[in-house]
Amino acid sequence: MSRLTKSFAVFSTAALIACAPAAAQDELHAGTTINMARATWDTGWFQGEIYKQMLEELGYTVDGPTTLDNPPFYLAVAQGDVDFWVDGSFPLHNNYRPTFEGKAEIVGAVAKGGALEGYLVDKASVEEFGIKTLEDFKRPEVQKAFDRDGDGKADLVACPPGWGCEVTIEHHLDAYGLRDYVNPIKASYPASMADAVAAYEAGEPILFYTWTPNWTVNELVPGEDVMWIQVPRVDLPEAQAELADAAVVSGIEGCVAEPCVLGFPVNDIVPVANSQFLDDNPAAARLFELASIPLADIFAQNAKMNAGAGSPDDIRQQAADWIAENRSVVDSWLEEARAAAN
Repeated sequence: MSRLTKSFAVFSTAALIACAPAAAQDELHAGTTINMARATWDTGWFQGEIYKQMLEELGYTVDGPTTLDNPPFYLAVAQGDVDFWVDGSFPLHNNYRPTFEGKAEIVGAVAKGGALEGYLVDKASVEEFGIKTLEDFKRPEVQKAFDRDGDGKADLVACPPGWGCEVTIEHHLDAYGLRDYVNPIKASYPASMADAVAAYEAGEPILFYTWTPNWTVNELVPGEDVMWIQVPRVDLPEAQAELADAAVVSGIEGCVAEPCVLGFPVNDIVPVANSQFLDDNPAAARLFELASIPLADIFAQNAKMNAGAGSPDDIRQQAADWIAENRSVVDSWLEEARAAAN
């Protein structure tokens, strides 16, 4: 055997030995299938795909994700029909706790404190009508300006049935006595917002609910195109009542006041997983504990998606690119996850 051949053999053997621990750990999960869910709002699909690809690097087979509204997801994860999603939004989803507590749990955080929620109005209308809070929509001239369907009420792009924000918006309409003044549009949120953006571009007044991260705040920039308006006072559904202080937020760019009485507590975006699944899969559990995604990266992807790069292939590639760009930190998470399986 030549010196070169011997050297190559030694190098190859060393390389195999160096790779063996990770490969062996990944093989531990070969044949283990995870049933993943995702929410109906597409602004979370990028994050879900990143978690899916990381789990696949650990050797798991990941089925799905199955797209579900909140109520069926929390029931399914409690029953073990699905294993997890990364679209929990708490405290917004607190009203689902009785469905899943004791059977499923929050583990880690995709983006801690990363989700603002509230109502926005185009900046021109804020200035023209002196709009500060939802109470201003009881004024006849404001109702008329925002009545786009001719029913005599101001139109509000709200949330579809089954979304956590629907519960809070419906509570607000009653708490602030707005039923006779505001019409909540509950159709497909992306379609309703696309219609609102078109109306804005045509110079028409718009009122809409949104959350962050979301493409809407890239398309309609708070402080430039639109303004966060306030609620008359903090009044939350019973499941969130103890979080009133978190619904008043300082330093919100583009709010009509400081601090800003948003009326929605700031939320953490979190994985929610079946407890037995976590016990049976310590590697996955540890990955959930460690992983997170910067809000700026989520905003950037949502903007790409809104610009047309939102097909399943696009999202898979965007997630793969994010992992490649953050390879060192992802590898550190995977290393710790593999160690947890020992």
